[in-house]
Amino acid sequence: KLHAYCVTSGRGSSRHYLSLLSSSYALCGRLAHARKVFDELPRPTLLAYNGMIRAHASTGSPRIALGFFGAMRSSGRCLPDDFTYAFVVRACRDLALVDSGMAVHALIVESGIALSSFLGNSLLAMYMNGGDVEGAEKVFADMKEEKTSVSWNTMISGYLRNQSSKQALMAFWEMTENGVEIDSATILSVLPACGSQKDLTAGKQVQKLVKQNQHLSRRTAVQNALIDMFVRCGRMDEAQSVFDGAVEKDVVTWTSMVNGYVLHSDAKSALETLRSMQSNGVNPNEVTLASLLSLCAHSSELRLGKTFHGWAIRHSVDHDVNVETSLIDLYAKCDSIESSFRLLFFSSSRACDGGNKKTVPWNALLSGCVSNDLIAEAIRLFKRMLSRGVEPDDATLKSVLPAYAVEADPHQAMNVHGYVIRSGFIRKPEIVTGLMDAYSKSGQLRDAHQLFDGLPRRDRDIVSWSVIIGGYGNHGQGEIALSLFDQMIRSGIEPNEVAFTSVLHGCGHSGMVDEGLKLFEFMRRNHEGCLRSDHYTCVVDLLGRANRLEEARGVVESMGRDEASSSPAVWGALLGGCAIHENVEIGELAAGKLFELEPRNTGNYVLLGNIYSAVGRFDDAVRVRVMMDSVGLVKAPANSLV
Repeated sequence: KLHAYCVTSGRGSSRHYLSLLSSSYALCGRLAHARKVFDELPRPTLLAYNGMIRAHASTGSPRIALGFFGAMRSSGRCLPDDFTYAFVVRACRDLALVDSGMAVHALIVESGIALSSFLGNSLLAMYMNGGDVEGAEKVFADMKEEKTSVSWNTMISGYLRNQSSKQALMAFWEMTENGVEIDSATILSVLPACGSQKDLTAGKQVQKLVKQNQHLSRRTAVQNALIDMFVRCGRMDEAQSVFDGAVEKDVVTWTSMVNGYVLHSDAKSALETLRSMQSNGVNPNEVTLASLLSLCAHSSELRLGKTFHGWAIRHSVDHDVNVETSLIDLYAKCDSIESSFRLLFFSSSRACDGGNKKTVPWNALLSGCVSNDLIAEAIRLFKRMLSRGVEPDDATLKSVLPAYAVEADPHQAMNVHGYVIRSGFIRKPEIVTGLMDAYSKSGQLRDAHQLFDGLPRRDRDIVSWSVIIGGYGNHGQGEIALSLFDQMIRSGIEPNEVAFTSVLHGCGHSGMVDEGLKLFEFMRRNHEGCLRSDHYTCVVDLLGRANRLEEARGVVESMGRDEASSSPAVWGALLGGCAIHENVEIGELAAGKLFELEPRNTGNYVLLGNIYSAVGRFDDAVRVRVMMDSVGLVKAPANSLV
């Protein structure tokens, strides 16, 4: 009507009225009409540009919004204001164009526009969505008095999204200390942070705040978040209490409880909750089903899993990506890998027809192949995934790189390294660590070390240090492994059991007996919590190789009767040392323990027989062979490729 009035009253050519009309159409979602009126403007005004930028940024057309912004700047007739920049930043956020967003931020600073809460919140969301936590923190500090509850919520949810749940909790407590009012968005961000940190105390404090606010305590979403927090903190009793007190229970409420029991491997309670859910008229959804399939996979309940598969087909939810992924994982973990392959290729062919190539099911099958020792199949599957145009993600590389490590082929390692560089994954520390492992296992220690040196110091965590130390240790370069271990300690990284095992192994294969014993004693004094039977095995092997078998026996006896009696690897290392140095007395002791622990391991009988034969006690060697025959064991014949 306004448009018709402008035309009939002769105001149809007025810039002011046309700008108002264009902006009004845009705000009403009538973008075609807005564009038509906009194009009639001889010189579009700031109001007209802002209307078009806002409308397109808000309705899923961020590229068009950026196009209008570019045209606005090129025209030179009007300058952007804080309103313009807020929606341009939003468009950059939606397109994940962090670099472009930073350039827009630079324009804001250059223009001297004050950082309002609206503009500041847009910048916070853009930086957090792009993974630039430091950039968001700088903007947040610059906002000073302009911080609103939306600003704090954006920081808390952003920290959580960027795996910084500890910082999310710190921001929440600072928010409450500053007297900023919390709302449901705050609670729905901070409770997952409590769960992620397994901080039950903080979670209960948040629950107390919720109880003080009747509006929050009545919200089903808040109750669901509380249940999920208690589940992640391992308190199913508290989760059940919140569940019982909930006024309204939706499918998410029930699913949270089912998932809690699944996570705690309580199949009986999970299935009972499922039955109660259905009897209360609430149908399970895709997430419920995926959780139950996960339970079946981890407990190897293939028959029950097939029942859920049938239910999914009957209710037409078997095409959901979560359900497909869980089904592929189920069959892979239940030694039915052929079914996993059929599901994947049926899923991928349907996805290609629909133009939606899903990555997650491929990741599940890759992981299944690796866990089933189908290493060559995993690598072929990865290459097939690439050839079909399915875009890998971080999880893909984390699933397949262990296969390249097991394959221990330097050419294959170089191939996947090239792909990682081309695809940009080389910037991810976890992926670089996986590449280091692949190079280390294939004997390319120089390449592995170059990758390690290329990691920024802040990204060198215990995993990357353990991989590079293990690489040198496993290849008998104990001196370098020990040197790297010292560097790790000096850098402030606490060693774990894997790092200790790697260095001890390296000392054993390098003949560094005294150094290995010193390290073991250091571990006993300062890191007793890391001590495992593997470390005793390394030390026994170290002493056994050096013909210090009495000391090796003393180490075994120092373990304690229960631990030593349940560790065949330790006794096996002692027997191996006796076989090298032909020590009958200790060899008989070790073999006797091993015959109790591993009565069907032919290797133990063969080693004891070899010791007897080496010292000329052939009758005892024959006796050992008779013992093998009596328990039905047959020595595998040797073979040669020569």
